[in-house]
Amino acid sequence: MTKRRSTVLLLTLFAIVCRGDDLVRLDGAKLADYGGNDGDSFMIEHKGKKQVVRLYYVDCPETHASTETDARRARDQANYFGLSDSKQVFFYGKAATAFTRQQLAKPFTVHTAYADALGRSPGGRVFAFVTTADGKDLARLLVENGLARSYGYRRQLPDGTHYKEAQARLDDMETAAALKKIGIWERTNPDRLVELRASTRLEEAELHAIAEGNLQENRKININSAPAEELETIHGIGPATAKRIIELRPFKNADDLDRIPRLPAKTKANIIERATF
Repeated sequence: MTKRRSTVLLLTLFAIVCRGDDLVRLDGAKLADYGGNDGDSFMIEHKGKKQVVRLYYVDCPETHASTETDARRARDQANYFGLSDSKQVFFYGKAATAFTRQQLAKPFTVHTAYADALGRSPGGRVFAFVTTADGKDLARLLVENGLARSYGYRRQLPDGTHYKEAQARLDDMETAAALKKIGIWERTNPDRLVELRASTRLEEAELHAIAEGNLQENRKININSAPAEELETIHGIGPATAKRIIELRPFKNADDLDRIPRLPAKTKANIIERATF
C-alpha cells in the first residue's frame, strides 16, 4: 500500500477509540517554545524533558498549508465549518494557537498514556488530555469558543467518564457554539454547509474504496481452498482458469502450477506473488 493510501485508510478510521496503558499524570508542565505549536498540538516541558502532545477529541483549524496533506485538511475543515474560503480556516487556526498559548501561560496538568499520535514532529507526538491551571479542560475550552471541532481519537477521560459520554458532551458543546456563532462559526454559510460536508464525505468514501481495493489486491490467498471469485482477484485469472485451478488442486508448490494447461508465465508469476500453498 502506498503511503498516501495508508494515510487515507487511517484517517477514515479516526473514530477508533484509543486504548492502551493507564494514563500518567504530569503536574506542573509548561508550554515549550516550539515553532510547530498550534491549537491542538504543542510541545510541553516537564521536569526537564520535552514532548509534543496532541489533544484527544478535538481538531483545531490549520494555521497554514505547506504540503498537499495540509491543504487537503484545510479544505476539509472549510467544508465542515461551512466556509467558502480556506483562508478563513488559517485565520482561526492562528486564533486557536494564540488561545492555547494564553490558556497555558501558567503551569498545567497533562494526562497521557504515551499513545502514538503520528505527525511530523521531531521525536513524535503522543495523545494527551490537558487541564489548565484553573482546572479547565483545554479541549473543551477550544470547542466552547468555536476554535475546534469535536473530532479525533478518543478514550476514557482522566476522571473516569466513558468515552461515548465524553464525545456526546463535546458534540453538544460544538452545536451550542455553532448556534451562538462563536469563533469560526460566525463565518459559517448555513446555505452551503450541507452541500460542503456531503462533498467531503463523498471524497472520503472514494478514497477509502481505493485503499480497500488496494488491500484486497495484495491480500494473500490460499490457492488450495479459495473459491473461484477469490482466485479471480489475481490478475490474469478469469473464470476458466479459476475453474481449472479448482479441478487440479491441491498444488504442493509453485512448480506444481505447471500442471495448469495454457497458463501464461505472467499469470503464473502473479499467482506465486499472491498465493500460499
